[in-house]
Amino acid sequence: MKKIDMLTPIGILIGISMVVFGVISSGGMSGFLAFIDVPSILIVLGGVFGTLCVSFPLKQLKNMGKVGKQAFQSKEINVEEIVGTFVHLSEKARREGLLSLEVELEQIDDSFVKKGILLAIDGVEPEMIRELLEAEIAAVEERHARGRSMFEKAGDYAPAWGMIGTLVGLVLMLKSLNTPSSLGPNMAIALLTTFYGALLSNLFFQPIAAKLAGKTEHELFVKEVIIEGVIGLQAGQNSRFVQAKLKVFAPVEKRKLEEKREHVREA
Repeated sequence: MKKIDMLTPIGILIGISMVVFGVISSGGMSGFLAFIDVPSILIVLGGVFGTLCVSFPLKQLKNMGKVGKQAFQSKEINVEEIVGTFVHLSEKARREGLLSLEVELEQIDDSFVKKGILLAIDGVEPEMIRELLEAEIAAVEERHARGRSMFEKAGDYAPAWGMIGTLVGLVLMLKSLNTPSSLGPNMAIALLTTFYGALLSNLFFQPIAAKLAGKTEHELFVKEVIIEGVIGLQAGQNSRFVQAKLKVFAPVEKRKLEEKREHVREA
């Protein structure tokens, strides 16, 4: 079940708040309004969008919003629950055989787990199971990397378009030195485009790309745990051995807590 990942919007809000606080505390509300310049915003956003259109096919660009949405969602994947699931399945398989696991598939939501168990039930060799499932992992990694690359590129392009806007503003300012009234707006374009480009890159595009990379890394890690569980099932390994093997994938803190509980039970 997906939930809202509150850290992403909170982090963006904190960053924006610090900038607003710094501006208002130094220049008041009038100082804050001086940082709002529509032409500068259009140069950076329009430029970034234009370069993304050149860099990526339309089909991929259409998914940018969907990909970015993942950074604001949190899908709970509990490694301990996966370990428990495979321990239960291995016990059942040892008692009643692999074919008995077909009934258990109805209670499993994860398609990757289902696919692995079906391969085990069908008697596919462990090496072939690993090869098939790792091929799917590679496909997932590649798909996620393509989606993430749009935000990575946007993070690279935004500061560059900020500098382009600065050059535009400087050229306009130098051409209108004889018109004092136009110096202010042209100077605003010159400085604020760099500000907007740096802000968008370092507070939005690059952090979202980093968050997506972290989510992908965790998802692939969980899939590796599942592969080991499926191989254990197919090999008919003892449930205690399966549990011990998969436990090494759990976080260190939780492993230590579980070990303490086992010591207490034994005492």
